[in-house]
Amino acid sequence: MKKEIDEKLLLIVNACNDKKGFDIKVLDLRELTTITDYFVIVSGNSTTQVTAIADEIEKKMEEAGHPTIGREGYREAKWILLDYGSIVVHVFHKDDREFYSLEKVWADSRELTLENMQ
Repeated sequence: MKKEIDEKLLLIVNACNDKKGFDIKVLDLRELTTITDYFVIVSGNSTTQVTAIADEIEKKMEEAGHPTIGREGYREAKWILLDYGSIVVHVFHKDDREFYSLEKVWADSRELTLENMQ
């Protein structure tokens, strides 16, 4: 199961990088909540970039056999939430990310790096 989660996280992070998403954070929430195991948080500079990042994530995950369970905020493209069950992705417009500051809300979480996902 851990390997499958790591593969999903890497797919998501790589999709974010492919569309020039920035300030990518992977937060391990397993010891803090039952809502989900991981948050991936990424920023884009414009609503166009935010939708492009979300589209790329959905495309790569679908190709790998991991369909999106739920999607919110796509029309406004300020904060798009993609639900993959054990992973929830937050694609933010940079200004909205600063305003909502999820990293501060979940400050007790452990941040993962690419090295400890591989």
